[in-house]
Amino acid sequence: MWVQLTVTVVAGLFAVVVGLIGWKPNDYTVGSLALIELLLVAQGVVSLVLPAVGSPPQGNGLEFGVYAVSVLLVPPAAILWALVDRTRWSTVVLGAGAFTVAVMVYRMYQIWFALN
Repeated sequence: MWVQLTVTVVAGLFAVVVGLIGWKPNDYTVGSLALIELLLVAQGVVSLVLPAVGSPPQGNGLEFGVYAVSVLLVPPAAILWALVDRTRWSTVVLGAGAFTVAVMVYRMYQIWFALN
């Protein structure tokens, strides 16, 4: 979770800063969201394996599952936006998508370990 959080915040900051200085979406900004999606898929696999080996979530499993599925939709939606609208503002949207994933990943961490 901490690696994901770090990657998402760094990617979000990068995309917002370069978007505000005028960069259009490029391989680096779109690629950072693709990397985030890859990390989310890996987390999904781990989230499915852990309960099977005796380590279920301590919080609400349904709430965690809804977050886990929903967060998978954010990076592709931001990337699609960036591919359709090739302006600097779509680069900022990529950053906003990364920040959204960061918040959702942290919330999933809270749910899994019942840290409410």
